[in-house]
Amino acid sequence: MGVMWSAHFQDACAAFGMENAMVAMLTEPELFQAVIDRIVQFYLKANEIFYEAGRGMLDAVLIGNDFGSQNALMVAPEQLRQFVFDGTRRLIQQAHSYGYKVMHHSCGAIHEIIPDLIGLGADVIHPIQALAKGMSPQELHDDFKFRVAFCGGVDAQNLLVNGTPEQVRAKVIELRKLFPSGLIISPSHEAILPDIPPANIEAIFSCLLDT
Repeated sequence: MGVMWSAHFQDACAAFGMENAMVAMLTEPELFQAVIDRIVQFYLKANEIFYEAGRGMLDAVLIGNDFGSQNALMVAPEQLRQFVFDGTRRLIQQAHSYGYKVMHHSCGAIHEIIPDLIGLGADVIHPIQALAKGMSPQELHDDFKFRVAFCGGVDAQNLLVNGTPEQVRAKVIELRKLFPSGLIISPSHEAILPDIPPANIEAIFSCLLDT
């Protein structure tokens, strides 16, 4: 899998400054749209170069933007649909045109826009940030089973930091039963931070390899 972050929303927010960007969506929508569209054009060209070079060597790519905080989306879904999702659709379609599956990343509480991401063509939603509002594996199973695949689920905010290897193994077993297919089990955020005991990381892999 290749990683072409293609974070047009985050880059637009960085261009204005986060608070200014969110204000500009409401007060200067044409300006914000022009900036984010220009960033999409940059990524389409950059990705074309990468995808051409990766022919025959890639199965999937990861793209994405962070849309969610711990408890809610950072902006209203209507604003994402107005300013952001057309670019997301184009970036996903471009990857699909090369035969690549698309894993779409967004941290946080994004339950409300998962149907949008499915409609935009995302093949996998990453990550399952399990402690974010509306993002428990059970809720995602109940609402989106068989509609899209997921990646994540093993909580890296509390469980992997403070839990025991036995608790980690129990969570992996629970996830395997809940999603016998359609879930790539991994830490809810892929970075293994220094406060996670190595024994808990080992517990994930040993449980996955256990037949």
